[in-house]
Amino acid sequence: MTGITHLVFPDGSAPSTVGAVTAATTPPELDRTDPEGAIAAAAKRCSNWGRWGADDVLGTLNFLDETKRVEGARLVRRGVSFSLAQSFDANGPQRGWRRRTNPVHTMLDTGLDAERGQGFPHGLGGADDVVFMPLQASTQWDGLGHIFDHGTAYNGRRAGDVVTSEGDGVTGIETVAALITGRGVLLDVGRAIGTDGELPDGFAITPAHLEATVAAQGGSARVGRGDLLLVRTGRLARARREGWGDYAGGDSPGLSFTTADWLHGTEVAGVATDTWGFEVRPNEFDVAFQPLHQVAIPHTGLFIGEMWDLDALAADCAADGVWDFLLTAAPLPVTGAVGAPVNPIAVK
Repeated sequence: MTGITHLVFPDGSAPSTVGAVTAATTPPELDRTDPEGAIAAAAKRCSNWGRWGADDVLGTLNFLDETKRVEGARLVRRGVSFSLAQSFDANGPQRGWRRRTNPVHTMLDTGLDAERGQGFPHGLGGADDVVFMPLQASTQWDGLGHIFDHGTAYNGRRAGDVVTSEGDGVTGIETVAALITGRGVLLDVGRAIGTDGELPDGFAITPAHLEATVAAQGGSARVGRGDLLLVRTGRLARARREGWGDYAGGDSPGLSFTTADWLHGTEVAGVATDTWGFEVRPNEFDVAFQPLHQVAIPHTGLFIGEMWDLDALAADCAADGVWDFLLTAAPLPVTGAVGAPVNPIAVK
């Protein structure tokens, strides 16, 4: 694709550590009144622009290589598997926020049609169906074309060059359809830090909380390069108990903006949570909307999963004390999509 620019921050400067592998740093204390400054500073510290070349479209999935997939496969011990997807149906959490609706499933042919004859020879009959849905209505991945920073997409490209009315022609979700399989690790922060396995709305999970959870869970919970990190808050469990309410679009526990450096430094390939928006809501600045997204996707190139169902897996991990597993989480390869549904499978 022509006309794409690279390696320029919104303020006109270039990242100072392109291609460098750096350890996580402790960010300065947040100034609630200055989201612009905090986002710009974190964008520079956590940038992966140019790290894998000017034409890279994979972002942090570059960390998930063949060795990591073999490592993940070796974690299968008992053969027990868990679907980490919520249901895709009309009873889902969506209430029209950002014009998102729950899936609408309609039959094109039914058993009644078959009984009455469909014109096929020798008594053959069949059923067919169709579904209409926003691609981020339920369990899903955010692709790299989902979020921009001041009109700039991942790897320094102009947002308008990447996503047009025809979709994402550069980093469409189909580019990673075969890649998201490897070592998964669950950090059950709700169980380790929360009350009765759940965190309250507005609880910001900091790097200290993540590290405390790793320490509490033990060696199988270590998090490192190429891992697919799952963070359970317990928010979905509460929605199941109390009703959807504002589960999709409202207040929620989630990752603190201060985890941007931790996520960048640990070099995880992707991260997913059981919440609608991955990061804490309300956000940690006086006036802000999803500032961690604004750093993690267009600058770090991080793949973010949302609305994953981690409850059954978490219960099993707590029972056997093993927090890592083979995880396969291929998105539906909708060409040009900036996000896509997924049925993640964890196998232990």
